[in-house]
Amino acid sequence: MTHELPQLGPDVFLADGGIETDLIFNKGAELPEFAAFTLLSGEAGTRLLDGYFREYVAVAAQAGTGLVLESATWRASPGWAAKLGYDAAGLARANRQAVELLLRIRDEQPTGRPVVVSGCVGPRSDGYRPEQLLDTDGAAEYHAVQIRQLRGADLVTAMTMGYPEEAIGVARAARAEGRPVVISFTVETDGTLPTGMPLAEAVVRTDEATDGYPAYYMLNCAHPDHFAPALDPQAAWTHRIRGLRSNASRLSHAELDEAPALDAGDPAEFGGLHRGLRDTLPWLTVFGGCCGTDARHVRSLARALSQPGGAPLTTPSAAGPAPSA
Repeated sequence: MTHELPQLGPDVFLADGGIETDLIFNKGAELPEFAAFTLLSGEAGTRLLDGYFREYVAVAAQAGTGLVLESATWRASPGWAAKLGYDAAGLARANRQAVELLLRIRDEQPTGRPVVVSGCVGPRSDGYRPEQLLDTDGAAEYHAVQIRQLRGADLVTAMTMGYPEEAIGVARAARAEGRPVVISFTVETDGTLPTGMPLAEAVVRTDEATDGYPAYYMLNCAHPDHFAPALDPQAAWTHRIRGLRSNASRLSHAELDEAPALDAGDPAEFGGLHRGLRDTLPWLTVFGGCCGTDARHVRSLARALSQPGGAPLTTPSAAGPAPSA
């Protein structure tokens, strides 16, 4: 599967949900600095992650769709790892273990719809309040460390990017390593990035600076109500967005940070909102969750996306992998 991205075809691929909020609020895990990769340091934590991912394998198998599994490495980059007491060797081991876990899970599944393993890269600073803004060269140097350590994954996905310079740096680092990359921006309630930049400008600037290297773009960690108005079906840049990993809650990032309890929203409504988006933007193929979501929300996505009258989940002509990115 490495370097072949079947989600570039017309079929729907499900993804997992909000791993950190699910583990903390629903499964009782302790994640310092919101770092799920720390669970890999022990057998109990590894089993917890294994069970988390297998739940989504079962959801996709029941729905008959492909699946994108995102490694638990959103915080597994040098700056965040140093805060958590990891040295260079420990960080490399954690990134390797995270990918190996997903590869084992994939290998143990019966043949059928494809399972894509993505190596997750997160922002250097707080994705919602980026205080340490990197230039493109600095971002490429910083993220190259983790991208090299995520070998074995089919692609690298930079999640919760808040400004284009960091996204450009990730894309350039991935290109230098010969790795396909996906860029996922996050937006505020008004549809702009945390820095105030319009989403359209961020996508266009990243494509222009990288010669269109990203395989596609995604949006994550925002409710559909926040980004849907910005997605113009007639705009060329919108066609570069193929995936959504949305929040369950309509709260802003600032409100979520201060919330004493998890806001899981309405899973049924969650599915319906995404069905409407796919009807409007039929090139969307990857659907999962972010903060506040769990397997209930992804099951709702599968049900809503498979309802009669819209684009099908799978097509006979797209059963095999798409051409390499």
